[in-house]
Amino acid sequence: MDLERLFVLGLDSAPPRILYRDLRGELENIESIMEVKRELRSTHPPITIPAWISMATGRTPGELGLYGFRHRRTGSYTDMYIANSRLVREKPVWAYVGQRGGRSIIVGVPPSYPPKPVRGWLVTDFITPGPDKNYTWPPSLKAEIEGLLGGPYMFDVEFRLHDKDRIVRGLWRMTEIQFRVLEHLVTTREWNLAFYVLIGTDRVQHAFWKYYDPSHPRYPGPNKYESVIPDYYRLVDKLFGRLLEKLPRDTEFIVVSDHGAKPMKGAFAVNQWLIEEGYLALKKQPEKPGTDLRPDMIDWGRTVAWGWGGYYARIFLNVKGREPEGVVEREHYWDVLEELRRKLENIRGPDGEKWETRAYAPRELYPETRGDPPDLMVYFDDLYWRSAGTIGWPSMYLEENDRGPDDAVHDWIGVLASSTRLEGEPESVTEVFTRGVPLIQG
Repeated sequence: MDLERLFVLGLDSAPPRILYRDLRGELENIESIMEVKRELRSTHPPITIPAWISMATGRTPGELGLYGFRHRRTGSYTDMYIANSRLVREKPVWAYVGQRGGRSIIVGVPPSYPPKPVRGWLVTDFITPGPDKNYTWPPSLKAEIEGLLGGPYMFDVEFRLHDKDRIVRGLWRMTEIQFRVLEHLVTTREWNLAFYVLIGTDRVQHAFWKYYDPSHPRYPGPNKYESVIPDYYRLVDKLFGRLLEKLPRDTEFIVVSDHGAKPMKGAFAVNQWLIEEGYLALKKQPEKPGTDLRPDMIDWGRTVAWGWGGYYARIFLNVKGREPEGVVEREHYWDVLEELRRKLENIRGPDGEKWETRAYAPRELYPETRGDPPDLMVYFDDLYWRSAGTIGWPSMYLEENDRGPDDAVHDWIGVLASSTRLEGEPESVTEVFTRGVPLIQG
């Protein structure tokens, strides 16, 4: 049976609010392929890595052993590593296409660096260190891309900057470069699956949400940047329209995001809270606000737990026999964890308001927990408050992100739209491509 042709347009962090409501009627090219529209719940955690690769493999983050961008080696205070393609051992959807004799074009799907062999062509994602590295499969494709562009490829832009005009210039340039390469690939190759993830939609929202959304707690009123997010989506629609004109008529489409976005109310200094609650002990107090918590600052003999910041918090227990200077007895592990969970979920906001905070042990979320999971995963106030890992602040409640300007947080609800009817009612992004494999296979 002949393989069908599927084009997946991945818009990182695109929320239903923007794609389905705020810009309804303005994105004519993207809307032309969205016959069916759905809202899907993201993975635990709703983070770019692991959500895209969960979608591509149909496996949960626990089964993949990917819980975010960076990870701690279990039992170590200092040994950390960054997520990369070598850690993905499950088959992605393009491997099934290859098994059936088809070819795929994969561009920007996280985590795809370093490039791994694929039956087709691959350009790596935003975690690529730079264009001086090998970022394609086959390796010869790199020279072809750079010859086409007359210069280097762009994987990402800096977005936590005060220079907003610079962000805009970088976003527009990166997006035009990526679409040019994508259009070149889909028009010069024979393919059955094309899967492109655009990181720019995520970046523009993190950088400009407070200028766009009047409900944002730091919305400045009418301003020069209030149209940047809509204008960027219009740019994407225009570039996609050019590509759409050149795609074969028998192409099916999926438009999907890995998670949504919403305004960031603030950041909660989780390690500062652990210090005040007596779980984390320091050898000496930090000298300035926003100090990174380093292992050599911690009095491990008196420390029960410490945490990491991010769009969600990861809490690690200092377990006897697991960590070098562990103090939590193994038989008391779950008692300590439950006590921490209860206290975390009872944290209130800066004005005493009730928060919708949830803390989970990874084994409660996944059928299997591979790799190096944290002991607790914490979502502050249903993700409205980011987790800040730095210490030394005058308050645990920070108005801004401790890692640079950031206006948005991730939300559970993303988008799934299709040019054809989807079988059943998929309830999570991990179902999209496991149900899509029979479509691709014919």
